[in-house]
Amino acid sequence: MESNKKYWKGIEELQKTPEFVENNKNEFAESLPIEEVLNEAGLNTVTPRRDFLKAMGFGLGAVTLAACQPVPVVKSIPYLVKPEEVVPGIPNYYVSSFNGQSILVKTREGRPIKIEGNPAGLLGNGGTDATTQASVLDLYDASKLKDPTKNGSKASWSEIDAFVKGELNKVQASGKKIRIVSATINSPSTKSVIADFTAQYPSTKVVINDAISYTGIIKANENSFGKSVLPRYRFDKADVIVSFGADFLGTWITPEEFSKQYVSNRNAASLERKKMSRHIQLETGMSMTGTNADSRVPVKPSEEGQAIIALYQELTGTPGTPLLTANKAAANVVKLAAKELLQAKGKALVVSGSNDVSVQILVNAINSVLGSYGTTIDLDNPSYQYTGNDAEFAELISEMNRSEVGAIFFLDSNPAYDYFNAKAFTDALAKVGLRVSFAERADETAALCNVVAINHNYLEAWGDQNAFEGYYTVIQPAINPVHNSRQAEVSLLTWSDNAVTDYYQYVRNNWEKTVLAATGKTWKSVLQTGFVYTGEKPVGTYTFSLSLGNVIPTIMNQGRALAKDIELQVYQNVPLRDGKHANNAFLQELPDPVSKVTWDNFVAIAPKFGEKLDLEEFDLVTVKGANGYSVTLPVLFQPGQAQGTISIAVGYGRTAAGKVGNGVGKNAYPFATVQNGTVQFNGTVTIEKAGGREELAQTQTHHSYEGRNVIRETTFAEYAKDPHAGSGKHGGHKKYDLWYKREMPGHNWVMAIDLNACTGCGSCIVACNVENNIPVVGKDEVRRRREMHWIRIDRYYSFNEEGKSVTEENEIGELQENKDAPNNMDNVSVVHQPMLCQHCDHAPCETVCPVLATVHSTEGLNHMAYNRCVGTRYCANNCPYKVRRFNWFNYWNDSRFENYLQEEFTQLVLNPDVTTRFRGVMEKCTMCIQRIQGGKLQAKIEKRPVKDGDIKMACQQACTSNAIIFGDVNDPGSEVAKALKSERTYYVLEEIDVQPGIGYQVKVRNTPAAATTEA
Repeated sequence: MESNKKYWKGIEELQKTPEFVENNKNEFAESLPIEEVLNEAGLNTVTPRRDFLKAMGFGLGAVTLAACQPVPVVKSIPYLVKPEEVVPGIPNYYVSSFNGQSILVKTREGRPIKIEGNPAGLLGNGGTDATTQASVLDLYDASKLKDPTKNGSKASWSEIDAFVKGELNKVQASGKKIRIVSATINSPSTKSVIADFTAQYPSTKVVINDAISYTGIIKANENSFGKSVLPRYRFDKADVIVSFGADFLGTWITPEEFSKQYVSNRNAASLERKKMSRHIQLETGMSMTGTNADSRVPVKPSEEGQAIIALYQELTGTPGTPLLTANKAAANVVKLAAKELLQAKGKALVVSGSNDVSVQILVNAINSVLGSYGTTIDLDNPSYQYTGNDAEFAELISEMNRSEVGAIFFLDSNPAYDYFNAKAFTDALAKVGLRVSFAERADETAALCNVVAINHNYLEAWGDQNAFEGYYTVIQPAINPVHNSRQAEVSLLTWSDNAVTDYYQYVRNNWEKTVLAATGKTWKSVLQTGFVYTGEKPVGTYTFSLSLGNVIPTIMNQGRALAKDIELQVYQNVPLRDGKHANNAFLQELPDPVSKVTWDNFVAIAPKFGEKLDLEEFDLVTVKGANGYSVTLPVLFQPGQAQGTISIAVGYGRTAAGKVGNGVGKNAYPFATVQNGTVQFNGTVTIEKAGGREELAQTQTHHSYEGRNVIRETTFAEYAKDPHAGSGKHGGHKKYDLWYKREMPGHNWVMAIDLNACTGCGSCIVACNVENNIPVVGKDEVRRRREMHWIRIDRYYSFNEEGKSVTEENEIGELQENKDAPNNMDNVSVVHQPMLCQHCDHAPCETVCPVLATVHSTEGLNHMAYNRCVGTRYCANNCPYKVRRFNWFNYWNDSRFENYLQEEFTQLVLNPDVTTRFRGVMEKCTMCIQRIQGGKLQAKIEKRPVKDGDIKMACQQACTSNAIIFGDVNDPGSEVAKALKSERTYYVLEEIDVQPGIGYQVKVRNTPAAATTEA
């Protein structure tokens, strides 16, 4: 019988057949033609090295050239541990600094590919936040300008210098003013550069304008104690914490430092000492800090000031009119908080997220009564992370309107986007002759300037930072400049005819004259350690002695002005913060810790209030402020939102961020108002249905555990009586095994996760993305439930219904349709649970794989052989934890996703130790197998066994609170083995006996035993 089969010698012959060509035209209709695909992959011809690199995603443009040129070691020793030479395949590390935090920059063949916290650093406990982890992607952002521009056209630096110096001389001769508008500057060297510039041009003045202002706290301290500073708060010294709208674990001032402090009184070590701080949160919208509180009560913005006044009255016994009469839950909690705070006098802390000077003065009075100054609040070693002055920026606008300003420079500042009255600013700016921006891109403000003198990325720059008193960190380059940029400080030195324009030498000279002279340390040692800490100044105590005669009435009047219509809270969310990094795809796709929304902002509203307004989730509504500004956004029902209020996040609505960030969400900054000279992020609005609906891209709407008990929690009182409380270890059931027992005599890699330490920040998600080349898929794909994150932070709501705790992971729409769902969604608490591949010893995914693509190793890990996977997805169907991800498309190399990570430069961020996966392949957490192998190899080279701590997972290393512990359980002295022996340890879905390799510690809340937050 004659066969109809045809055979080909190879791909070259096959690709020429009509059937093959036609099929691929259909398959890749919106992508590259198959001929180009094959050419890119080097399958048509002999593949030269250049084409091979290009096919692997490593472009041969400016980035490659910059990476191939090592940073000059003639002037410095830029490595943490200086190698004799750069060895291909071996990473090198630089110390640097980002937002005042000392970091390590991992480079491969000259390319920065990963950021880690400096283990010896003082801010982050060796961890980082999500923004720091994602910042490496900004280096390769293809939306940045490649050259400086003059009047919108490319120009040389010599042309820029001649033009700017000429204009400055004209301004100087005319007697007009020169202004430098900047976000907070805490760099000693940059301040010195500006001082030199001012000496050349005496009419120069620096105006500090932060997108999110802390002027209220600074001015209140000036009024109360004569110290115009932002204090350094010490949450680690506080036994009782009361926060009024301050998201200190998420976005307020310095969350990494606060998280480190906060968790130190609530983690496993603290619980073993039978000690745990108590945290009470009163806020409008559900924040990340609110989700971690022991007691949380929603209050309207108009009620927040009343609550602070009521607390002061309770603490001092001051008679006054009963407040919070419409919010009995808040009134009850305030009374409870007053008792607890007085009992913890000297170890108590009250903070407020308000930017109102009157509110902060009253908070100062409260903390003075509690003896917090000198213990939990330090005014003598202040923070220098925010020094903005709202009144000075308002005066600048007046100066420009009066045509008094002849030249203005913008350094790390974008008020045309993030100032609440952007139109007033831009109208005034048009009256200034010389307008210069040091932005990396043509952002909203740079687009209005006649010169854009593009600045270096921080990974290309020299510099320093002084985050708080005595703590100095150094910034040093990990790569030569990718584009034709120049450091802003060099431009200022050049334009002021400074004798030293080499900024490396300038920074070194400044350090040797100031910081190093007092410490005895050398410049060389600083470049190896990354920072210098000169120690704390003596901490003094401060007594509040001002009269509150005008303060309390002012707060009451402001509350009454808000208590009409619908009250709006404008806030920062954890992924995007103030919007500066809106073009970073890793941050856009990072789910918000509370809402789990990506790629958008929205109108958060309480479910009951939404029903009252006849709204359904995802309905489009138009929100209009008192100033006439309006936006149209979808509605999200958010449990815990105060009734009669809505919340909208800033950081969205960019128009000149870049291909990723443009047009994502709507700008909420214009809803802010000014009261008593400071910017306030609240107001009153009206809401109208806009017609239509828009589904938000959420990541926790498609994983269901069918009501199984995956979260276990208890109270501190119960835990103190019985360490097994909540773990479920008192009972049991008979187990039946379907698998043979595996022996793992060598290493047995496992993980422990402490739910009490996890704050839900999401830094581990971004760290995992960067380390393991996890693609960003975009808003539409997330809507289709196709996000690729290997680790997720599941958010569970707990409702207190008739004295019983009800935990739900469902979305609110499902809860409303569920007849058994709780009726009161205001009184809600939250648990965050990191969920990743559990590396089960009896893995159900392995049982059903028809091609053995997923198998178990002799070291306890569940492996994936990507080349063997044929994409049946049986393993995903059989996984009880839903942690396996399927590549529906070749996300890394498909033109349909080019707006995210497809640019030639951008792919230089890829980790060469981890292959990028392709279409039709299943993937999931590998426990960073490349790190395990690297640690074992290093130990072998050093002829010693692997030691505990030699190997750290990317998620573990990024975690400031040390919630994640990885190691070898066969080593009884390992940290993970000790953690898993804890009485609090339980395993998710252990009743199905898949024997997961990740153990969780029960969530413990220090809930007041006799208190209630019910109305």
